[in-house]
Amino acid sequence: MEPQSKRSVIALVFAAIAMFGFAFALVPLYDVFCDITGINGKTATTPTKASDNIDRSRTVTVEFVAYINPNVKWQFTPQVTQVDVHPGETTIIKYDAKNLNSQASIGQAVPSVSPGIAAKYFNKIECFCFNHQPLAAGEQAELPLVFYVDPDLPRDIKILTLAYTLYDVTPDVQPITQSNEQENEVKDVELL
Repeated sequence: MEPQSKRSVIALVFAAIAMFGFAFALVPLYDVFCDITGINGKTATTPTKASDNIDRSRTVTVEFVAYINPNVKWQFTPQVTQVDVHPGETTIIKYDAKNLNSQASIGQAVPSVSPGIAAKYFNKIECFCFNHQPLAAGEQAELPLVFYVDPDLPRDIKILTLAYTLYDVTPDVQPITQSNEQENEVKDVELL
């Protein structure tokens, strides 16, 4: 192989490795960028304390939306589609959930706020999104959300939309229990 060809191959291999490394680093870099700028609509994943300050001089409309991942066989809807709140005022609303599966399943709701910049001003004191929601086949539940909009919300934002997307996080593998082992032994004996 000629020296010039050898250098080209080495340069191409180095470029491929560098591109792979850059692509691998994009997701964490994007998350950091979104956390700094607040443009992604992600809300906090842990509870916060209630606000001591209520701004009664203005009202903000909070809209509630629910989406269900196509693979999830649940009903999932907010009991109200919007509320008007004073920034800093604690508000409670609920979502209704029903497992339409013929077996138990576990749901996980992932929130986002739009406009994205408003996400850092939307504070959840209590939220069903902090935990998995296990429901038996056909079981229904009311899922509470306790929140407030921070009084520091920019005055030009008058409407926030809180959207939850529900995902099925039921493990695919059934845990082995003593009763499962006994059932499998009985099936093996029946096959003989």
